[in-house]
Amino acid sequence: MNLAAYAGRWVALVTLPGGVRQVAGVGETADEARRLAQHNRPRERVTVQFVEWEGGERLQLPPLLAELRPFFLQQATAVYLVGGAVRDAVLGRPSHDLDFVVAQGGIKLALRLGDMLGAPAYILDRARDTGRVVLADTTLDFACFRGEDLAADLLARDFTINALALPATAVYVHSLIDPSGGLADLAAGRLRPTHVEAIVSDPVRALRGVRLALAFGLAVDETTTAVLRAAAPLLPNVSPERVRDELVKLLQTAVPDQAIGWLHDLGLLAVVLPEITALDNVAQSLPHHEPVLAHTISVLRWLMAVERAVVGQEPALAAVTEVLAPCAEALQQHWARGVDGGINGRLLLRLGALFHDVGKKETQTMEENGRIRFLGHDMAGAETAAAWLRQFAFSNEAIDHVRLLVAGHMRPLNLAQSGSLSRRSVYRYFRQTRLAGLDIAVLSLADHLATYNGPGEAETWEQLLKITGQLCHHYIHGHAETVAPPPLLNGRQLMAALQLPPGPEIGRLLRLIEEGQAAGEIASVEEALAFAWQVRQ
Repeated sequence: MNLAAYAGRWVALVTLPGGVRQVAGVGETADEARRLAQHNRPRERVTVQFVEWEGGERLQLPPLLAELRPFFLQQATAVYLVGGAVRDAVLGRPSHDLDFVVAQGGIKLALRLGDMLGAPAYILDRARDTGRVVLADTTLDFACFRGEDLAADLLARDFTINALALPATAVYVHSLIDPSGGLADLAAGRLRPTHVEAIVSDPVRALRGVRLALAFGLAVDETTTAVLRAAAPLLPNVSPERVRDELVKLLQTAVPDQAIGWLHDLGLLAVVLPEITALDNVAQSLPHHEPVLAHTISVLRWLMAVERAVVGQEPALAAVTEVLAPCAEALQQHWARGVDGGINGRLLLRLGALFHDVGKKETQTMEENGRIRFLGHDMAGAETAAAWLRQFAFSNEAIDHVRLLVAGHMRPLNLAQSGSLSRRSVYRYFRQTRLAGLDIAVLSLADHLATYNGPGEAETWEQLLKITGQLCHHYIHGHAETVAPPPLLNGRQLMAALQLPPGPEIGRLLRLIEEGQAAGEIASVEEALAFAWQVRQ
């Protein structure tokens, strides 16, 4: 059916006997076209469709939208793609989260699409009539307008670059709906709220604004800066989970150091991470060249460089690339692994970097010679980090991992200072740190680089590199030899051989046998039993 005569408008279609489709209403909006069709053909089922002008610049939309076009054309209500996915299409960036809005029936539409695709679909927010469809690599949300119509919905959003919409079947730039000037702001590279109250009405949007500015390289003028800063005292009114989600996204950017620094400058960090803000101007002795907060931000910056070096993308740290090359693929898999709470291993490493020195404020002392010490800051910091993560509803898996990471962050340096690394040392290191031991090894490099603002003295750096490489190699390539040797015998066998009753002593002996295996001193059941007899004497 040729609808070119209606280009730039919405049409309402009905299907006649024999399958012939006919235009029953035309309007500037979908609602206008549908009302006219229902007046003209009150007994017929109506579907609505936006008719585009042919030609012009095409948007770089996710291929999935083309596959869903027939589904959208069958709907009785207009469906609009909105928000970040539209912004990303304008910028030519991929999107994996697609948000749609409709006048009504968001949940029904989501469930209908899920049924058609054979994909999981569920109610996300009954109050807002919002449903979600989950595909392998894409999430689709269908919500009702916030406000009386699409324009009101868009103008209620946070920033102009997110207040964009596109009819779900459209593909051309000229079909974009932009009531707040978001396209001009994107072109000019600036961040601007949709209206004066957009941020203070939902203060978590201030955190989102920082992320958007960093992710898209947007300038933030004094007016917008003042708006972001004004949201700080209102953040305690936001649920911890929403604050957590925005902080997670900030730490997952390519520049988490800049994110934390910017939050501090805006007064937002003092509200959501007061434990980190408290490190500002906490002095340190040489070889440190920065106070603790500045050092923490530098560690995040150097950690990004180390992460790039692991995959050979940081020429200035070629030595790191060389040492960790045999472990690079496994480290990438380690950081990409899923963690309870919908996060990944890489975020845990960055959280560990953020909190690694958080215990220094409460443990700072000064000796008679003026040297500043932080004895026990690792253990104190581990508990502070765990308490914060618990407050912001992170999973137990995440809390335990970050606690171990912070508690153990000095271990590689201590091992490097002690000289050679024995098999027994490797076993004890990973017995204490478990899976976090890999992250601790990598974090120690960033910590060193931040301390010296570079590699520093060659011998110290090379020794730390050597220890780090050995630790990673043992865990990844020698796990069954030095990290977790397979048991030679179980508790029942040990009790029978030694004629011992059940109890803690059996567990202690089994751990000592495992350590002996890791050290290369025990290789058979006979040797294990002989060792146990000797320990019992």
